[in-house]
Amino acid sequence: MQAEEILAGEERRARIVAGLGSRNIVLVGLMGAGKTSVGRRLALALGLSFVDADVEIEAAANQTIAEIFSAYGEEAFRAGERRVISRLLAEGPKVVATGGGAFMSEETRQRIRGNGISVWLKADVRVLLERVRRKSHRPLLQSDPEGTLRRLQNERGPTYATADLTVNSHEGPFHLTIAELLDRLETYLAQENKA
Repeated sequence: MQAEEILAGEERRARIVAGLGSRNIVLVGLMGAGKTSVGRRLALALGLSFVDADVEIEAAANQTIAEIFSAYGEEAFRAGERRVISRLLAEGPKVVATGGGAFMSEETRQRIRGNGISVWLKADVRVLLERVRRKSHRPLLQSDPEGTLRRLQNERGPTYATADLTVNSHEGPFHLTIAELLDRLETYLAQENKA
């Protein structure tokens, strides 16, 4: 499905982008939720730029995330992640895909609240597992991927639930998720205007 079909009209796109102002749409959720895939397509549909925070972190460090974890540990990675996301949020409006643990930082959540609209892409563990099985570069999934995803979902779910919007990341084509996201976003922005 083309971006134009998902968006269903230039007027809707203009309404949503105007409602965002300088704010970003920030996608949060577990690895495999589709943040990058949905984010790219959403940005295209809205005529915004897209950035993947993990790619930016790797570029800034000149290392892969796995190498950063291995050499410096998770805490050093998270500190770099906070700095990169802070920089990205200051450059809106755009669509930003964050790493799975980024939203766990109170500092990052506050920055997102000030410079964006957060969207939790929520997916069942079964869907997440199917998506991440194809990738072996995820440091947190080196042993027992299913158990790790279940644990992370239980630990992080309550924090993800504080996002401005929650959208189900379907196991089918991503355009279903994007259509739901656009509907929710449009409603959210309309309610803001009434307040």
